[in-house]
Amino acid sequence: MLLSGRNNSGIIFTLLGFSDYPEMKVPLFLVFLIIYYITVVGNIGMILMIRINPKLHTPMYFFLSHLSFVDFCYSSIIAPKMLVNLISKDKTISFIDCLVQYFLFCVFVVTEAFLLVVMAYDRFVAICNPLLYTVVMSQKLCVTLVVGSYAWGFTCSLTLTCSTIQLSFHSVNRIDHFFCEFSSLLALSSSDTRISQLLLFVFATFNAISTLFLILLSYLFIVVTVLKIHSASGRRKAFSTCASHLAAITIFHGTILFLFCVPNSKNSRLTVKVGSVFYTVVIPMLNPLIYSLRNKDVQDTIKKVITMSSCVKSDRHN
Repeated sequence: MLLSGRNNSGIIFTLLGFSDYPEMKVPLFLVFLIIYYITVVGNIGMILMIRINPKLHTPMYFFLSHLSFVDFCYSSIIAPKMLVNLISKDKTISFIDCLVQYFLFCVFVVTEAFLLVVMAYDRFVAICNPLLYTVVMSQKLCVTLVVGSYAWGFTCSLTLTCSTIQLSFHSVNRIDHFFCEFSSLLALSSSDTRISQLLLFVFATFNAISTLFLILLSYLFIVVTVLKIHSASGRRKAFSTCASHLAAITIFHGTILFLFCVPNSKNSRLTVKVGSVFYTVVIPMLNPLIYSLRNKDVQDTIKKVITMSSCVKSDRHN
């Protein structure tokens, strides 16, 4: 039985996830639960630390707080449903819920890609034009860059989601993935998906190439500027301010480029799932760890919060 996009209330999708490996359900559930817990605590903790410490009220940390918010959001869109499906026999999701999941996920993933570009630009201005940093990176510009990142993520996601609404599906569909991924939805459609595939190709190619180009361009100027610094300590200090951002960029874009290179075949589905787990669940956990482990200001704030909480506890006992 086929149902068109105009009559989609009866369409049901089954997320197969990792059902091919029943012996791994419990270990995977425990691992993903721990990762998600660290993600929530790490990202919300990062946002709160930036809010409470006046020293962190700078453009770089303003962008970092939004990166943490985006990481928390798109991990929370994917992880809870994935955890439920690992231990539940009912792995179904309605057409509307599937579209909402994809829409929100796409918004935040695209936003993250462009936030990383914004953070690269921030490091470029800080290192290449330090005397003009406070003038160039004004509050108005910072807000504009962040709002622009969210707006473009919303535009991409809304366009792709609307193209999916028009498609026809069977009443019951099996998605060989742990979330409603766009290409998996297209593969199940009985309609002509050429327009949707073209939109996906255009947006994915533009977003990947433009973000990588802008990041590499920013770091090209940064490297040239740093190499002109005569003192070795000065060069180390300049590079150290970029180390966390470079690590985040490498992990995020490296994973996405890896997924682009995986051939579309049945044998590669597990590889695609593992790669998808990495950028939907693992990367949101790693980002706050990367920025906190290499950042003295964040470490100092953590120590102050721990000290204050211990003092409050001791006062209560007394």
